[in-house]
Amino acid sequence: MQSVLRFVAKSDATPETPWPMRLFSGICLLLIMSLQPVSAATPQHGIAMHGDLKYPADFTHFDYTNPDAPKGGKVVQASIGTFDSFNPFIIKGTPADDVGLIYDSLLTKAQDEPFSLYGLLAQSLEVAEDRSWIIFNLHSEARFSDGKPVTADDVVFTFNLLREQGAPFYRAYYADIETVEALAPQRVKFSFKHNQNKELALIVGEVGILPKHYWQDRDFTKPGLDIPVGSGPYILASFDAGRSVTFKRNPDYWGANLPVNRGRYNFDTLVYDYYRDGTVAMEAFKAGEYDFRQENSAKRWATDYTGQAFDSGDILTQAIEHKNPTGMQAFVLNLRRPQFQDARVREALNMAFDFEWTNKNIFHDAYTRTHSYFSNSEMAATELPTPEELKILEPIRDQIPAEVFTQVYRAPETDGSGRIYKQLREAKRLLQQAGWEFRDGKLINTETNEPFIFEMLLVQPAFERVVAPFIRNLERLGIQASIRIIDVSQYINRLRSFDFDVIVSSFGQSTSPGNEQRDYWHSSLADEPGSRNIIGIKNPAVDYLIEQIISAPDRKQLVLRTRAMDRVLQWNHYVIPQYHINKYRIAFRSFIQMPQVRPDYSIGFDTWWAAPTLGGDTQ
Repeated sequence: MQSVLRFVAKSDATPETPWPMRLFSGICLLLIMSLQPVSAATPQHGIAMHGDLKYPADFTHFDYTNPDAPKGGKVVQASIGTFDSFNPFIIKGTPADDVGLIYDSLLTKAQDEPFSLYGLLAQSLEVAEDRSWIIFNLHSEARFSDGKPVTADDVVFTFNLLREQGAPFYRAYYADIETVEALAPQRVKFSFKHNQNKELALIVGEVGILPKHYWQDRDFTKPGLDIPVGSGPYILASFDAGRSVTFKRNPDYWGANLPVNRGRYNFDTLVYDYYRDGTVAMEAFKAGEYDFRQENSAKRWATDYTGQAFDSGDILTQAIEHKNPTGMQAFVLNLRRPQFQDARVREALNMAFDFEWTNKNIFHDAYTRTHSYFSNSEMAATELPTPEELKILEPIRDQIPAEVFTQVYRAPETDGSGRIYKQLREAKRLLQQAGWEFRDGKLINTETNEPFIFEMLLVQPAFERVVAPFIRNLERLGIQASIRIIDVSQYINRLRSFDFDVIVSSFGQSTSPGNEQRDYWHSSLADEPGSRNIIGIKNPAVDYLIEQIISAPDRKQLVLRTRAMDRVLQWNHYVIPQYHINKYRIAFRSFIQMPQVRPDYSIGFDTWWAAPTLGGDTQ
């Protein structure tokens, strides 16, 4: 899921191009040899990370869409917090939800394949056999919303801009791009630093392409509410600053009839209304203020979806299973803080979180305990390492915990009674080994005589009920933990500057891990404000495994190398794992309809539509 810009050598020259052979034969021979891989590449309609594409070149639509879905209607959704920017590509500001709808990318993902991409802005692509370069041939009819054509220059401009002025994520994600060059008005080539980063040829196709003519004279680093120009299916029609955003389906959208778009983007109007918190938003939904809701609270799902609107069928609820990796949601410890730098301390804190009691008493037994950073996938390390995996781990044996080789990691488990005396005794033992002792009811560092104090920073008030029992258990260890709840904008800014002790956060994963792992865990990003290495990991063994994942030659090795990194992350106790669920819990007004076939790896809301007889409000 990453993109990069590379250099493109020559335009559309062919071997028949005349050359002054007598004067330049040696030079020309080298040039012709260098051009042969480009001319030898066969144009294709898509690209798969591993294996073959599901859909042939003449496919008419994705299986999980309804190509005859009616267009029209308005759907209102809820967002939490506020916004002050329409630029989601930088670290400043709080961008509006789903502003990416106004942008098209070179390729688009099929949501019923693990990682396959098909042409969107790109009519076709040509890729080196070893994936050391890729060329995109753009649709000549592709247009931005202001009518100007999308060109190779816009692609080059986009990647240069993102890597130079965008969020740190882009520099990490596209670090292996050598150059990007426009070969012709609708032809652009990415060249890569080496041929080991097999994912790079795909992820360069996923970023939204920005219009050069709009951005070249503007300050890209400054957040703002100027309505930008894009080439996507929707335009940003209007907004009420911080309160509401309205997108309208572009009636002149250039790509409406492409096979990858048939049956998608059916609503004429998408509205996002902003609410202070989840409780207020829930009451607004029951009062009919908006139409679609994805629930992330087990308590609300179990207790709040009742009443006349539900009994009458005006509001429908469903729990839809998916095959996505659920990643890692956890209490995230900031390793930049001295009290969290010892792994024994981090392991001790894990002992104080009683998931089983929490799940039973707060979550109505709705969740499964998370043990892996790649939970709900084949990449999770759930058994002892195989001989093939040991070969991957052997070069870093002396840099990683010994348990990686001998034990399967499991987060601490309890009997759910709330009496976790055994776990707390083990926690005290670990804390003593790490140089802490219990004095007068407080945990004190034996070297500095400083008490163990930290703050839990929250953005969701509803999560306080989950944290409070955890804090009570920490108090039994002499640890003084407090809760601070702040608004979304403050929270985002504090995360970007790593100004926190402990937060609740998650590390989402795809079905094909790759370059994004750098931004999550790599040492080079630990001190980069705005990076997603919010933990502050600086571990050479993790850096090594990241590169092993990125350079995996096939799916089998990708899985093995990802499991190896999972083990190393697990046994370093960087986080306190929480829980996951492999279902989308959704509620929606009865006028909203969906295809019978659902994608494996997405909720697929962009394929839904408004029934003409029940909805259809286009005001």
